[in-house]
Amino acid sequence: MVQLEAQSLEMRTPQATKTAILVIGGAEDKVHGREILHTFFARAGSTDAHIAIIPSASREPTIIGARYLSIFEEMGAKKVEVLDIRERQQCDEPNVQACLAACTGVFLTGGDQLRLCAVLADTPAMDIIRMRVQRGQLTLAGTSAGAAVMGHHMIAGGGSGESPNRALVDMAIGLGIIPDAIVDQHFHNRNRMGRLLSAVACHPDRLGIGIDEDTCAMVEKDGTLRVMGKGTVTIVDPGEMSYTNHADIGAAEPLSLHNLRVHILSYGDRYHLQKRIVLAPVQRLPQ
Repeated sequence: MVQLEAQSLEMRTPQATKTAILVIGGAEDKVHGREILHTFFARAGSTDAHIAIIPSASREPTIIGARYLSIFEEMGAKKVEVLDIRERQQCDEPNVQACLAACTGVFLTGGDQLRLCAVLADTPAMDIIRMRVQRGQLTLAGTSAGAAVMGHHMIAGGGSGESPNRALVDMAIGLGIIPDAIVDQHFHNRNRMGRLLSAVACHPDRLGIGIDEDTCAMVEKDGTLRVMGKGTVTIVDPGEMSYTNHADIGAAEPLSLHNLRVHILSYGDRYHLQKRIVLAPVQRLPQ
């Protein structure tokens, strides 16, 4: 029994040497259990972690950068740096590139995803991040706006609480870390199902992923997504969609979307992004 419990604990405990991408729906617990932030810390190397915080999305980058700096230093990271990048030209600076080439974890804070992309997209700094993530050399996390930028197609803004329609969502180009996904955050908390469906109707070759607050979709190198945190991750798969009127109606008219596949995933549930199938869940240990 003890051996089974130990195996179960090992299965759900992040390994320090195993990198991942953590897509966080915003408002993650920063005070109490901090499970999501602790998982990022562990995947970035635990007490050997060298963490770079990029608060470029925020209107108050100094304040938000200092807050995460304090959190990760308190956890015991070996080194934590705030890269206060406010202009694209800063991405050419040797100290910025040296930090990104050496660090074991990068954390993208919340704010405005358009501001974050304007600063980082198509820069040497972003090239370093993307290359090291692809090689499994770097754990990357993004919360709120930092999550929204993960796809190639990005939800830049829009409304909530309405029936799906083309005018409900504003799309832009993201950073392309998980290119086949369209990510929305603060999802059920802000009633954003309609705008994610609208985004998927606009790009039916992509997978819609809606992430609640204090919830994380952690993506492994093999394409497996696992859910942690207090809320749910909603997957909208249009792969077998049989009909949409997207091209035939006005921008404010309601959309038809037939034969969508929708999954609601909670703590421990897993999903394979490339195969588009639900996998056996990793159960929470008894408290």
